[in-house]
Amino acid sequence: MPSTVDEAWALLLDVERVAPCMPGATLDSIDGDEFTGRIRVKIGAIQMTYKMKGRFIERDKENWRVVIEGSGKENRGTGTVKATITLTMIPKGDTTDVRVGTDLAITGKPAQFGRGVLDDIGSKIVGQFAKNLAAALDEDKNAPAPAEPAAPSTAQPASAVAPVRPAPDNEPLDLVGVLAPSRERMVIIGLAALLAIVTALLLSRPRRQS
Repeated sequence: MPSTVDEAWALLLDVERVAPCMPGATLDSIDGDEFTGRIRVKIGAIQMTYKMKGRFIERDKENWRVVIEGSGKENRGTGTVKATITLTMIPKGDTTDVRVGTDLAITGKPAQFGRGVLDDIGSKIVGQFAKNLAAALDEDKNAPAPAEPAAPSTAQPASAVAPVRPAPDNEPLDLVGVLAPSRERMVIIGLAALLAIVTALLLSRPRRQS
């Protein structure tokens, strides 16, 4: 991340800033260390929405370590997801490396991809998440200075569960799109297929009788 470890720590603990950086995620409410939201997932023409809840189970600033536990259930199905995410920040001067460890259990349609493919999906999602976080940090650095605080209000205190600022839902997380091969891989696959066809044609040609 293009920030000091203190800046990275403050951002990663700000759920309202971090949640929109996760592909497919929308934050609904925050209550202390707990929060709720939704994750929209797309597999081809099929879309699913998971109602999620999460909480911080560890905030160790001395070791720059954050652990988050989350779980959810598909709104219109039986699919479930449960994850424990460990973020460890490593100071590098003006930048910060963030190691992400995930213990994931998933059922339902996304589970059909298998463990190996899900690991590949996870690494690409984390990569996109990191890019979005970097963009959020740039926004913070380039934002104008905050205005003077307003006079104290005499209104009644708000509820303990604070709804977040309304925001448009993120685009669904397209699992098939995440797995789409790169142009280079497509060229290699195409050449391999062409070679296989040519080889098959050569082998199938009738041989001349001697």
